[in-house]
Amino acid sequence: MTARTPAKTPGGAAKAPARGQATTSTDRLGRLLALVPYVVNRDSVLLGEAAAAFGVTEKQLIDDLNLLWCVELRAPDPYCPIDLSYEGGEITVAEAESIARPLRLKVDEAAALLVALRMLAGIPGLDDRDALSRLIAKLETAAGAAASVAGQVAVEVDARGGSADPGGVVLGRLRDAIAGGRRVHLTYYVPARDENTERDVDPMRLLVVEGNTYLEGWCRRAEAVRLFKLDRIAGLEVLDVAARVPDDAEPIDVDAGLFRPSPQDEAVTLELTPRGRWVADYYPCESVEELGEGRLRVVLRTPDSRWIRGLALRLGDQGRVVAPEPLASGIREDAARALARYGMA
Repeated sequence: MTARTPAKTPGGAAKAPARGQATTSTDRLGRLLALVPYVVNRDSVLLGEAAAAFGVTEKQLIDDLNLLWCVELRAPDPYCPIDLSYEGGEITVAEAESIARPLRLKVDEAAALLVALRMLAGIPGLDDRDALSRLIAKLETAAGAAASVAGQVAVEVDARGGSADPGGVVLGRLRDAIAGGRRVHLTYYVPARDENTERDVDPMRLLVVEGNTYLEGWCRRAEAVRLFKLDRIAGLEVLDVAARVPDDAEPIDVDAGLFRPSPQDEAVTLELTPRGRWVADYYPCESVEELGEGRLRVVLRTPDSRWIRGLALRLGDQGRVVAPEPLASGIREDAARALARYGMA
């Protein structure tokens, strides 16, 4: 079983989105906080080298540097601006003592990290348990008071793989199937369509992502690598057939998120008010465009527009779907019918 955590930049912040993906305000803040110590600790860095290290284009990096011109620090002297230069393609930063080192974990952050690591250590069948134990011991020593706070939290790992798997039957049989190289037949619940589907899967590995357990395997129905959440597996049969995963099948990089839109998915455009900007941070967007006065236009892709209808109705006056028009028209009709029930049409 493999547990994955978000990738890190050289400065310790969360890794920026891949080139071409939209950057949220959260991504940019993390990059800015890591960029200054990254440059300061190296005296000077080439613009292209820094852009490659943070996974952004040179234009995005220049936009970040231009934003740093507006940052003023209150220590050691009041309103002391950061001094930086990137002339000639070489970045230098000075007068940034207050943020010249990577951020230190606060007590609550260190405690949360220790609790998460202890939970990870409790997962049955985990590889490199000794290395994880050494890491926990080092963090406990470095964290000091935070370690005692984390010690007050009791963590119990549910090894059953989900409430639909009493006794860990599904999890155990999947481990046996992977060890024996056997294909499995799944009865799998798809919440977007509210139906059970039948499919044969050649298992590849088990993953723990954000506290949930998944089977990764080659789905014979989709002819592609898919992730299956264990608590949605309604039925499992280990077949007397050898699993045959294609040589070119690539494991899913869960660091980039579990949702992986396809170019064949429908593109949906939403316009969001300042109160609706959270959508750009919460959902993976293909593009994000500032419209002024805090408003955004975002484009995201989905294989099933039914959840978009629910999102649009939930947004209310915080945003609206503008394209494609048939979807936008259907959502307006849904909203009108809902309001009519309350006598507000």
